[in-house]
Amino acid sequence: MAFYPAHCVVPVLCSDWCLLGEARPTLMVLPPSNEELQQGNATLVCLANKGFPSDWSLAWKVDGISGGSWEESRGPAVMEQDARYSWSSTLRLSAGQWTKVGSVTCEATQGSQTLVSETLRRDQCSQD
Repeated sequence: MAFYPAHCVVPVLCSDWCLLGEARPTLMVLPPSNEELQQGNATLVCLANKGFPSDWSLAWKVDGISGGSWEESRGPAVMEQDARYSWSSTLRLSAGQWTKVGSVTCEATQGSQTLVSETLRRDQCSQD
């Protein structure tokens, strides 16, 4: 049976998640490449997948601190075929800053509540 919720841009065949109205995204934090670090930069990417609705926000914490001296950017929400959304957020540090970092956390929030987070510890990353 086709169901056309008012918040869907295109008609979709909805399952229970659509009727519930919310799905928490899954997060993955990707570390900087060794090649990039050798060039003096460190870019980390947070991938958020399968969230619903589209109003989730992504934010970064470095060693538990938000809003520090680093650059953050976010890509637009992309609706997937299953009508859930994917996003990405980028954290840019200098390679020098990265060597002093203990951990970075990507947080997905909806409204004022942090509902999902993923932490990457620098010591988990290979240092080839």
